[in-house]
Amino acid sequence: MFNGMNVSASALTAHRLRMDVTSANMANADSTRGRMVDGEWEPYRRKLVHMQSQQNQDFRAHMRQAGGGSEPAGVTISAIGEDTTPFKEMYQPEHPDADENGYVQLPNVDPLKEMIDLMGATRSYEANITAFDAHKSMLMRALEIGR
Repeated sequence: MFNGMNVSASALTAHRLRMDVTSANMANADSTRGRMVDGEWEPYRRKLVHMQSQQNQDFRAHMRQAGGGSEPAGVTISAIGEDTTPFKEMYQPEHPDADENGYVQLPNVDPLKEMIDLMGATRSYEANITAFDAHKSMLMRALEIGR
C-alpha cells in the first residue's frame, strides 16, 4: 500500500544528497587546497553522485518475484566519486600556491555545469514531491470511500 510513497521517499533522499554535493562543488570552485597528496596540496576535485536502483533482498521480495510479481524498488546512492578531469591551470605568479613557473592549479569545477546539475536535481526533487502527494491523496480518497 505504501510502496509508491517509499519509492518517492528514496528518490527525495537521493536528490537531496545530489543537491548537497553540487552545493559543495560550487562552494569549493576556487579552493586551491582541497586535500593533501604526497605532502603537497591538491586543488579541490569535483564530486559526482552515482545512483542506482534499490534491490530489495528481503523474503517478501523474493516470494513476489517467484510468484511473477515485482516489488517496486526505489533509488539509492551507490557512490560519491571524484571527477577525474584534469585541473585548470592559470598563470598567477603572485599566488601562494603557484609552482616554480608561476602557474596555479585550480579545481576542475565548472560553475555552469554545477548550476545545470542543481537545476536538474531540483526538478527531480519537485517531481518526486508531486508523485508523493498524488499517492497520498489517492490513499486519503480510498479512506474516504470506506466511510
